[in-house]
Amino acid sequence: MIFVTGDIHGEYQRFESSRLKKLTENDCLIVCGDFGFIWDNSKKERQTLRKICDKKYKTLFVDGTHENFSLLATYPVVELFGGRARRIGGNLYQLLRGEIYRIEDKTFFAFGGGDSDDKELRRENGTWWKEEMPSMIEMQYGIENLDKVDRKVDYVITHQPSMKDMALAAHKCRIDPLSTYFDELSKNITYKKWYFGSLHKNKKLRHTKAHCLFTDIVKVP
Repeated sequence: MIFVTGDIHGEYQRFESSRLKKLTENDCLIVCGDFGFIWDNSKKERQTLRKICDKKYKTLFVDGTHENFSLLATYPVVELFGGRARRIGGNLYQLLRGEIYRIEDKTFFAFGGGDSDDKELRRENGTWWKEEMPSMIEMQYGIENLDKVDRKVDYVITHQPSMKDMALAAHKCRIDPLSTYFDELSKNITYKKWYFGSLHKNKKLRHTKAHCLFTDIVKVP
């Protein structure tokens, strides 16, 4: 089984859900960004990471906007489910931008990153990293991988939504390179469902294939 949830922000309580305790070595939990457990490399943080790495099931996350990108870059890149991923340790992996993964005969296009609302209040390379916003090279890489599968995937996993879905979910509009990129992708690829976090809401969007997640843990159909 495959489950998806939203931003965790380093709160271990999410892993104590009764639903997750039933998962086995054949199952996966996907986190839609702002994982938050790789932040300050403290002793406490490393102890918590070990507990997550030792779970029976695999925990897979895309990066969000509240991540320590300098720390993430120190982990090795390996092959996972047909794509590239960073192995944090044990059963914990970061899904990389623009990769397509095949899990339980379902295909997932992953693309993390976003634009922080609070970046003016944070310190560069201390509490904020410019790498949160994907580069044009990363965006093009995603398109090239989608072209290889005729622009058809089963599911899309992102942190930030498209402009259209943000307007539906939060009644506001964000114009930045990534939101525009996602808007174009949503019009030009075929998919069953698009899961995203970032808005701290649990909401299925009407008249669209998008599902905004925060604390909910949902099973992929």
